[in-house]
Amino acid sequence: MTATDLLARARAGDGDAFRELTNPHRRELEVHCYRMLGSVQDAEDVLQEILLAAWQGLNRFEGRASVRTWLYRIATNRCLNALRSAGRRPIKEWDMTEIEPPEPTRLGEVTWLEPFPDARLGDAVSSMPGPEAHYERTEAISLAFVTALQLLPARQRAVLVLREVLAFRAAEVADMLDTTTDSVNSALKRARAALQRHMSATGESDAPPAPTSLAERSLVAKFVRAYETGDVEALVALLTDDVLVSMPPIPFEYHGRESVAGFYDSLMRTDRRYHLVPTRANGQPAFGAYLSDPTGQVRHGSGLLVLTFSGDHISAITRFENTALPWFGLPRSLPAR
Repeated sequence: MTATDLLARARAGDGDAFRELTNPHRRELEVHCYRMLGSVQDAEDVLQEILLAAWQGLNRFEGRASVRTWLYRIATNRCLNALRSAGRRPIKEWDMTEIEPPEPTRLGEVTWLEPFPDARLGDAVSSMPGPEAHYERTEAISLAFVTALQLLPARQRAVLVLREVLAFRAAEVADMLDTTTDSVNSALKRARAALQRHMSATGESDAPPAPTSLAERSLVAKFVRAYETGDVEALVALLTDDVLVSMPPIPFEYHGRESVAGFYDSLMRTDRRYHLVPTRANGQPAFGAYLSDPTGQVRHGSGLLVLTFSGDHISAITRFENTALPWFGLPRSLPAR
């Protein structure tokens, strides 16, 4: 059945036709909302609003653009509305009472950031970008990129994602945002410059190993061995000189090997043993981290770790709360080994 037939049936109230018309775009729309909002939970909520708005607005769809472009128009404007009206996830205080962390190097700004499970990406980042895209789809879902996006003004963020990740034409973006092509081009120029500043502030970065390659698996194995045995020296040896450790929604950030070594010295005492369960987030290696309780009978989920690689070293470790574990199909606790 053609898209025209599906649209006609959907306009007549056929819910199945509407789902068949929109389902091919659900994953990429969710990823778009995640890039815009930096939060998996917010992206899920806004996606439901988008689909409801599309269902209710079918009769106003004139067909001058494709269904996909029309859905992106709704999605982008719903995200902009959410950014204007919603409060961000509040900063969280340090809550490990048994650990006294060293003074952080600095306080992070994007404390609402959440990890996106690779299993939910589907083909949203596997297709080749259009000729106007500037960023590869996999790069454009990385934690570093999504974090930098959150520091841009909302409309600049929307323009940059639509133009340089999704490769919509300037005229299409202008129509989506009810503005002019000149305004889109001006916003894109400012967004490019600001994004470059934010990305450069994280330090120089070499190309990471290819996902699941032998080089990546070797580096991951070394990290797991050092982390699970509490070998801080071996862990620090895997890090770049300008490594960054962050832990949203706690704003603490540790920058540089010496600072990170001090943090892990406080975290990995002899009576604290972790077990790491592998997964992937934002196109990067990730792990559910489980801490053995004092009795050794249960291992409780303490958080989710996401690694960023630069060449054959780790340039960032981002720790998220254990509330993220179910998004990755990971349990809140594990039985003793």
